[in-house]
Amino acid sequence: MKVLIVKTSSMGDVIHTFPAVEDAALNRPDVSFDWCVEEAFAGIVALHPAIGRIHTVAIRRWRKSPFNGATWREASALRRALRECRYDLVIDAQGLLKSAVVARQARAPIAGFDRSSAREPSATLFYDVTYHVPRDLHAIERTRRLFGQALGYQPDLSTLNSGIAVPAGTIAAIDGKTAFLLHGTSREDKKWPVEDWIGAARLLVGRSLTPVTTWSNGREKAVAEAIAMAVPSTVLVPKSPLAEIAAILGRSTLVIGADTGLTHLASAFGLPTVAVFLATEPGLTGPRGPFASTLLAAPGGRVEPAEVVAEAERLLELSQTNIGKD
Repeated sequence: MKVLIVKTSSMGDVIHTFPAVEDAALNRPDVSFDWCVEEAFAGIVALHPAIGRIHTVAIRRWRKSPFNGATWREASALRRALRECRYDLVIDAQGLLKSAVVARQARAPIAGFDRSSAREPSATLFYDVTYHVPRDLHAIERTRRLFGQALGYQPDLSTLNSGIAVPAGTIAAIDGKTAFLLHGTSREDKKWPVEDWIGAARLLVGRSLTPVTTWSNGREKAVAEAIAMAVPSTVLVPKSPLAEIAAILGRSTLVIGADTGLTHLASAFGLPTVAVFLATEPGLTGPRGPFASTLLAAPGGRVEPAEVVAEAERLLELSQTNIGKD
């Protein structure tokens, strides 16, 4: 059986789908999986060994020039590629109108959430079969239940395994114990103040951990350089492809991150991960992992660096105890 997964974005949503893929790989070894995803996240999808062909869309880019000839050519090429693969089933794991339209291009039966479960009920007009999954569950569990119903098995929700592999990468490894600081995020109100990142970095150095950080744009570079200037032992990783950052991230001792996709990736790798949420509720979409924790700022309050580092130490000790038991 040949199945296409449609989950185009965002990075966190893509990562939340991996446990469902892992369930399916264990319960339905007769099924092969391809994936359709936004071009920026193709390298993330490639981290799961069960995924075969990766089709890329560029909806975010296409929207900026919908009448451009190149946009139409790219969209047509995607349609041809999806139809040539002759899928037996498409699972729209996103439940949005845009993902449903993409799923439709494959000309195969589409399974998805029902009207009471989908994020955009209008998406269900494109589906051939729908399944009810309560909306008050975490996104990871919702997707696991959807895959189970669509493929005919009961996922073991008492366990959580993303199944992803840390890529090799080409950037030289960083010696010793490292703490990756993921300060970059999409909204200003979600950003932990630079002085708090510096405070956390100093505390980590005092605990024999080397802070590591990077950037993806000019504003993030300024923050990364400020941390490195205040804490000279900080390793600054230059702006790099996502797969390269994932390789360094996956080999870190622990991770402290803002509300950003790479924080979700760290927790999916099973790393001790502390997520600092300031303006958003982790609720049903926050990072989940065997050693992941979220610290949420009280209204009008802040999350102290000492609190974050103490939680990171607790998770690190927990992970090491778990390894000892194994």
